[in-house]
Parts: sequence; structure tokens; C-alpha cells
Amino acid sequence: MIRSYIALGSNLSLPKQQVLRAIKTIAATPGCELLAQSHLYGSIAVGPGTQENYVNAVIAIDTTLSATSLLNTLQAIEVEHQRERTVQWAARTLDLDLLLYGNANIQTPELTVPHPRMFDRDFVLRPLADIAPKALLRHHLHDKLGDNTELDYSDNDNLWVLESDDKEITS
Repeated sequence: MIRSYIALGSNLSLPKQQVLRAIKTIAATPGCELLAQSHLYGSIAVGPGTQENYVNAVIAIDTTLSATSLLNTLQAIEVEHQRERTVQWAARTLDLDLLLYGNANIQTPELTVPHPRMFDRDFVLRPLADIAPKALLRHHLHDKLGDNTELDYSDNDNLWVLESDDKEITS
């Protein structure tokens, strides 16, 4: 089994439900065992045009799938959720990104692991910090942190924890 971390995001068609349904689908996928789920976070959309806020989360799984098979599975789940790939960083029903696949460093035309932009995105790092060992984060963030081992993921204007009854992001 390979420990893997997957980021989830949605800002269309009931985003909270999209993310929660995707987590259940991944957990039910043969060869995947759900180990942990971060809090759900709200975040300000980054991308073209005016967009609704996002719901974001990160999950940890153990998997027997190869990295390529896991990527293909995640993309199939996105399609099930009516994901359309028209404009980069446009609003979407579901976005699933393979962040880490064990200790692997993968560079193919289809897949880069660790995810190349994950370390620059609070809406990925904060949920990842909920469930990933601090040593793992320090290992991957050493170039950014230097000797500073403290990671600050406090709420800010662009990212906040969604409470289970939070109605702010419902459409």
C-alpha cells in the first residue's frame, strides 16, 4: 500500500456535496482505503473572471493502485461530477489533484508528483496540515521554511474552516 494525499475542490453545483460525495467515491474505490480527511475549508477563488468561493479538503489514502491508475481514477470521478476542462483555473464542479504518492517523484507529461503548485497554495497546505505528519510537511517545505519549523495556518481573509452547519457555501 502506498500512502497518498489527494486535494479536493469545488465551487459549482453544491460544492460541499460535490467534495463529500467524491470522498465517499474514492473511499469505495477498489484498491483505495481512506485513512484521514481534513476539515472542509472555504476559500476565495483564484482564477479567471468572477467565481464563487471554493470548498476545499485533503484526504489521505493507502492505495494499491499505481500513480497513473490513481490519476485515471481521479479523472474518471471528476467526469462523473460533470467536470469540464475548458479554461485553466475556471470554476468547476470538482477538482481532484494527486498531491503526494508515497515518496515518489514523478515527472511525466500526464502527472507531476509532488504536485508542482501545492506548496504555494494555502487552500491545499492548510487542509494537508490537518492530516499529514509534520515531518512530512517539513521535508517538502524545507526550501521555503529554512530553519523555521513553525507552520502558520491561521484563518485569513482568503481561507477559513467551514463548520458542519455552515450555509455560506451551498450553491
